Amino acid sequence: MNPAATQADTPATVPFKQDATIIGLVGMVHASSHFGHLLLPTLFPVFVIEFGFSYAQLGLLMTVFFVVSGMGQATSGFLVDRLGARPLLFLALALFASACLLASVVSSYAGLLCVASLAGLANATFHPVDFTILNQKVSAARLGYAFSAHGLTGNLGWALAPVFFAGFGALFSWRGAYVAAAMLYLVVMFVVYLNRGKLQTLAVVHRADVPQEHSLAFMKLPVVWWCFSFFMCSTMTLAVVQNFSVPILKAMHNISYEAATVTLTAYMLCGAAGMFAGGFVAARAGKVERVVASTMATGAMLLVLCATGWLGPVLTMVVLASTGFAIGIGAPSRDLMIRKATPKGATGRVYGLVYSGFDTGFALAPLIFGALMDHQHYALTLMGAAMVLTLSVFIALGVGQRTVQPTSALSA
Repeated sequence: MNPAATQADTPATVPFKQDATIIGLVGMVHASSHFGHLLLPTLFPVFVIEFGFSYAQLGLLMTVFFVVSGMGQATSGFLVDRLGARPLLFLALALFASACLLASVVSSYAGLLCVASLAGLANATFHPVDFTILNQKVSAARLGYAFSAHGLTGNLGWALAPVFFAGFGALFSWRGAYVAAAMLYLVVMFVVYLNRGKLQTLAVVHRADVPQEHSLAFMKLPVVWWCFSFFMCSTMTLAVVQNFSVPILKAMHNISYEAATVTLTAYMLCGAAGMFAGGFVAARAGKVERVVASTMATGAMLLVLCATGWLGPVLTMVVLASTGFAIGIGAPSRDLMIRKATPKGATGRVYGLVYSGFDTGFALAPLIFGALMDHQHYALTLMGAAMVLTLSVFIALGVGQRTVQPTSALSA
């Protein structure tokens, strides 16, 4: 990158309706990407009965999904910077719709692997696209709220998927549910098309008379890798809760499957509520990395309490759900922390690489903590999740120490 690289500078004051429209559109597509994370897991019990696959085989599908997504996310940021965000957004939605249609006719494990790969490729572009649009199109004074809404809608996408597939599956069979999901993505694409003018972003432009930095120069910045590490560690904790909290609650406290599932749903909804509240915190915070560190530390302490087994079944469910709220509060500040560490003109690339840590965490956690679960170390699994989250506290503080406010170039 170089000083000539251009990026839209939002005016200090823009109409609220304009910002709200952009935030709403980006939130909608972000929800659709998180909905896509659960295209396969929500149907795992059906696949066991329908095809006789083991849970180990089905778990591998999600590893494939997140490996493809992570690799694609790290590289798609370059395309966003070069082409703008809007073309990649349309491509991602089309790929998700295609993955749903393919899933509706699949009849083999190889077919499911293709679905996982296609959906992972679709998921790869969303974070670079979303944050490029928000950073370029939303006024700086409202970015904290924008990041809050972005995180909240992602959680709502996770919450919608099980209800959607259960409902449409009951009405039309699981194959019909996938067709309905494809139609949902086409509806989202149509809404985006109608509002395409509001989502156009500037590509990075270089002046011919100015020496060019290599497009990978941003990777030399240590703070970028600190941000990547933060996402990897914090996401591993989320993956433990999503994948293993239900069997952990059943094993440690003899909680019914239904009650444990409700607890997981409550965790996600509390996370969404925390993100909403966190937008107001981020908008007023000075040192956003300290907000991130304090909320992650609180979440880690709550997980430790759950791991001890001292709380009993009811309090454990309440405290585990509350962990989602504590961590959610820090999410908007986390996104502002990344923005502060991003050199001007490199938004797509930096967010693409940093958010590939999200996929890395989701890919690694089942392998590491799944081994503990196989040996029935349930409390240790929760304790391990707390330890990884504690590590993210120190990484967040390290990001703050290593962030310099660039004037216009990577070398700043």
